[in-house]
Order: sequence, then structure tokens, then C-alpha cells
Amino acid sequence: MSRRDPHTLDLFDWTPPTVVKRFDERRVRAATWRDQVARAVAETLGASELSRDEIADRMNDFLGEDEGVSRAMLDNYASQAKETHTISYMRVIALCAVTGDARLLQLAADPIERIVIEARFEGAIQEAMAAEQIEQLERIKKLGRRQWRGRA
Repeated sequence: MSRRDPHTLDLFDWTPPTVVKRFDERRVRAATWRDQVARAVAETLGASELSRDEIADRMNDFLGEDEGVSRAMLDNYASQAKETHTISYMRVIALCAVTGDARLLQLAADPIERIVIEARFEGAIQEAMAAEQIEQLERIKKLGRRQWRGRA
């Protein structure tokens, strides 16, 4: 019988973390873009540990006095009823900042083939892009060397 070292990572039991956070497609599926945004706002509000009143208060702090976000406004933004209003861009940013949930930003980024990731991953992306460029330059270098030596 072998003992397992609790400090050693088991590569077969490891699942990479989700880098890009998205809504469950089934939870935000809607007939119109406006209704999809409303469902996404509802998902964000529902997933937060904060009450809607607390979220509204913190959004006001984030946005400043001029905005005046209320719980009723959040309820309207989360509603698919035709007489309600769609959340503004500034309020989406405030909602994401207050809840820590960037999925609303990702919902907007998906149609333009972009992703929203944590800032700490930017260096990893830059490294991968640099490695890709180095590989391309190495291919050009090898081709040039073959052509040059073939003529010499």
C-alpha cells in the first residue's frame, strides 16, 4: 500500500482554473439583446452575497453623488418587462466593481471576439505572444540560412 504525499500535486486530478468567467448560457438565454442583459444583471445580483440595497449604496459610492442608483433601479435593470430601462455602461462598471463579478463585461466582449481576464494574467499573455513572435523569427532565420547556404 502506497502513501500519498498531501503536499504533492496529483497531475491526473488537476483541472485548470477557469480564466474567462462567463454566465451559464442557459441562464441568460433570451430573445433580444436587451432581455439577455436584463437576465445577466439578475444573475449578477442573485450571485452576490450583498443585498440589492447594499449593492445600490456601494454603486452610489463608486459612481459619486450624480448617479443616484436605487434598489428599484436595480430591480428594473434585472427585469425583462418592456417598460423598464436597460442598465447604462457606467452602471455596469459600477455593478461589476461592487460585486466583483466581471461576467457582464464578458457578455459585452463576446460579440467582438474579446475576453475579460484578471489583470494578473496580462504578463502571461505578453509572454505567450513574445514566444510566438520568437518562433516566427526562428522559422524565418532557418529559411534564410538554408537559402544562403544553398547558394554558397
